[in-house]
Amino acid sequence: MDGVIPELLPDKDKVYFNDYSTVVQQQGMLEDHVRTSLYQFAVLENRADFIGRTVLDVGCGTGILSFFAAHAGAARVFAVEASGMAKHAAKLAAGNGLSHIVQVINQRVEEVELEERVDILISEPLGIALVNERMLESFLHARDKLLKPGGLMFPDRATMYAAPFSDEALYTEQLNKCGFWSQTNFYGLDMNPLRDEAKAFYFSQPVVGHVPPHTLAAPAVSKPFDFNTMAIAELQRFDFPFMFQMSAIIPVHGIALWFDCSFPGSQREILLSTAPSEPLTHWYQVRCMLRGPMPVGAGHTLTGSLRFEANESRGYNVHMTVTNASTGASQTNVVVTQCALHHFQYTTPAH
Repeated sequence: MDGVIPELLPDKDKVYFNDYSTVVQQQGMLEDHVRTSLYQFAVLENRADFIGRTVLDVGCGTGILSFFAAHAGAARVFAVEASGMAKHAAKLAAGNGLSHIVQVINQRVEEVELEERVDILISEPLGIALVNERMLESFLHARDKLLKPGGLMFPDRATMYAAPFSDEALYTEQLNKCGFWSQTNFYGLDMNPLRDEAKAFYFSQPVVGHVPPHTLAAPAVSKPFDFNTMAIAELQRFDFPFMFQMSAIIPVHGIALWFDCSFPGSQREILLSTAPSEPLTHWYQVRCMLRGPMPVGAGHTLTGSLRFEANESRGYNVHMTVTNASTGASQTNVVVTQCALHHFQYTTPAH
């Protein structure tokens, strides 16, 4: 019937794109075999810690960590998921005969109330550069409100690493994106007045992708995170100071970040690493770029800090300060983690 708008389906019959996309989004994480396998090892190789225990899975997604805990002998698992993915997790629990153990709770963990605290918290609250998405705050909130004193956290500790990198191809690629704004006759207009703003935007994006180890210009420094004891406020604003001893004449284009985390266990402690030298995960590594190369020479000392400030988009504003202490040259930049550039191309080749 041309020109006639059909009546809307009743709400119960509507199919929303997000009903499907949430499942597909989870697929990428499930297919990260390094991540998924190590979580399974951490649980199943420490069955003694799970048998007969109560477990809470913070941000359960598909519920796969809850199912690992059930397979390890947990008496009860509370799978907490705030998004619409909760109904899919419940469907998987039922389809795998685990509904009598795994109870899916469709709430923010901050709102969850239980009759008594649990023995174990399990979660995959990790984002790019460890802290992005700010799920770690929910993990610590669950620790404070829902975990028994002395209870186990999987994972319970993490370490963030930082190292300077030199990658001329990546820097040139970012710089070339500003070329549009260098036009002097775009439909009769000079676009150059906005070139600085465009450059500021492109260089404020963290570059997510594999960091070729040969582009790292100095050994990494580290910052530890102890989820057993740290306060939530320590995740909302923190400094990562660094000092690197340089060994060659090169241009430094920024600071690369990655992390590892550990899972406790009475039988075996498992370490998950996202280092450039390790098998790739969906976290890859992250590069925070300077707006221009910083020349360094052999014997020079590179100092500075990354100040992480949580923002309202569940990301961070990372305030970078990098100084060549040997020459006095210094640069600053602000990298905003929630607008990451995913960069999967091979960059500067090794010589």
